[in-house]
Amino acid sequence: MDGAIDRTLDAVGPRLKRLRLQRDVTLADLAEETGISTSTLSRLEAGLRRPTLEQLLPLARAYGVTLDELVDAPPTGDPRVNLRPIPGGDGSIILPLTRRPGGIQAYKFVLPTGSDDAEPDLRTHEGYDWAYVLNGTLRLVLGEHDLILKPGEAAEFDTRTPHWFGATGAGPVEFLSLIGKQGERAHVRAAPRQGPAE
Repeated sequence: MDGAIDRTLDAVGPRLKRLRLQRDVTLADLAEETGISTSTLSRLEAGLRRPTLEQLLPLARAYGVTLDELVDAPPTGDPRVNLRPIPGGDGSIILPLTRRPGGIQAYKFVLPTGSDDAEPDLRTHEGYDWAYVLNGTLRLVLGEHDLILKPGEAAEFDTRTPHWFGATGAGPVEFLSLIGKQGERAHVRAAPRQGPAE
């Protein structure tokens, strides 16, 4: 049992470094966000120091992952709630949020810092997409429109329209995406407008 724990803890350092590089964050930026010194962060990433729970908690919060994902803990309990991130070759990460067949599927995307002059590769497919920006700036090219979406902004469109998502040069971006088959759309409900106070 101790050997398995040692192997798990030894693998945390490289995973921490990979997460930081994928999100294009410097050690200094991470130190400021977590309150952990840059030298400690560097030693953790190099495997020269074993992480404590007090260090793992702010790191998991900064990277937007669970502790289990951060240390790659073996699955426990109900596997239906153990959704694993899917790494992309370009440094992007896709986290499926639903697993049911059919219907609207939900995903969280984390895209690394992009290039503002990058030529987008527009795609089309059957379906309907609704995207909501959590952090960073999302560039959405939709047909002839080149849009910039900021945190709290959303876009909704038919995916048969040529489209492309990417981060800007300002930094990485995190956004939620609801994708449904043609005709299945996300329905946003708004509270009725309140009249003037009487």
